[in-house]
Amino acid sequence: MMDAPHWSDVRHWVRPGTLQLQGLPPLSLYIHLPWCLKKCPYCDFNSHEWSATARSGETMPEWDYVEAVMADLEASLPLIWGRTVHSVFIGGGTPSLFSPEAIDRLLAGVRARVRLEPGAEVTLEANPGTFEKDRFRAFRSAGVTRLSIGVQSFHDPHLKALGRVHDRAQALAAIEEAAQAFDTFNLDIMYALPGQTLAQCEADIRTALSFAPPHISIYHLTIEPNTVFAKFPPQVPEDDDAYAMLDRITELTTAEGLERYEVSAYARPGHRCRHNLNYWQFGDYLGIGAGAHSKLSFAHRVVRQVRAREPRLYMERARAGDAVVSVNEVARRDLPFEYMLNALRLRDGFALDEAVARTGLPQSALRSGIDRACRQGWLSMDGDRVRPTDLGFDFLSDVQALFLPD
Repeated sequence: MMDAPHWSDVRHWVRPGTLQLQGLPPLSLYIHLPWCLKKCPYCDFNSHEWSATARSGETMPEWDYVEAVMADLEASLPLIWGRTVHSVFIGGGTPSLFSPEAIDRLLAGVRARVRLEPGAEVTLEANPGTFEKDRFRAFRSAGVTRLSIGVQSFHDPHLKALGRVHDRAQALAAIEEAAQAFDTFNLDIMYALPGQTLAQCEADIRTALSFAPPHISIYHLTIEPNTVFAKFPPQVPEDDDAYAMLDRITELTTAEGLERYEVSAYARPGHRCRHNLNYWQFGDYLGIGAGAHSKLSFAHRVVRQVRAREPRLYMERARAGDAVVSVNEVARRDLPFEYMLNALRLRDGFALDEAVARTGLPQSALRSGIDRACRQGWLSMDGDRVRPTDLGFDFLSDVQALFLPD
């Protein structure tokens, strides 16, 4: 719940507390653009269909929204004053619905207000159904350095079952355009789709790999609460079949020189997603835009924020400098689980000294869970380094659960 002081009152957050952070972690910026053409039946993100509104003749308020986001950023500056932003991620929704001119204004506004690291990674999410020739190049000219394309599948019946607005031909054309416009890009691919066979999954991965992508994100289709699929569940592959698909995906990507460096992420050397790595290493991020979440560290506490979800309400509140609707200080007893929920997703794991620095906790607060996981064969220790074993990677939720507070 909201504390009595205003959420942006930095004096409240820098007061003495029980944690002793040795320094502040790297800071990233997440910007949420909430609209999409059509809500996918599996999606539980804060996304809002534009098509129904568009039929009434109303145009998307992209310029008003950019102004609201900049007002939100300005109101947040006291909490990050003097800190360098190492990466920017523009997610959604479907950010590629916004014009390159609006993205240019958005990024210019960011550069004018925060200290952006030279050569910072700037990612934009895009969907094949929203691109046109040279649009991706225009995003590159606006300051985007990395594109993340929501392909999901190259099989038209599966795309239809997922509610996607693009088809195979559009996906292929979008990837070809991205490969020409960007030095690094990501392809999102899903598996364990309704009616999918192992051969069809393999065909999707082989098609994706034929473009030599620097990065692929692989997601198991999950049925999330409060989605259309939760209300009308599709027939999906059995767990054993899904495991076989993931094993084959890992074999094929490894053979093409991509390393599985995180549970869902495969990359060529030099192309790991810096923004997501900061999440998984328990770095800080300021989230602005409708429904965006933030995690910010101070000398003696870690704080989480959530912004208003509904776009119109968010814009109204952001312009008034009050977009945040909830603020919570992470309880000391919850920090081991919160840290492991992220760090154990990485194949390389983490250094104990780094965990201490990021959580402000002593090693003793973490060692009990680590020792139990090592006895189970789920984690291994090499000096100061803690890594999930192959078995631990397969049973990651069980490993992380060892760090839940009693």
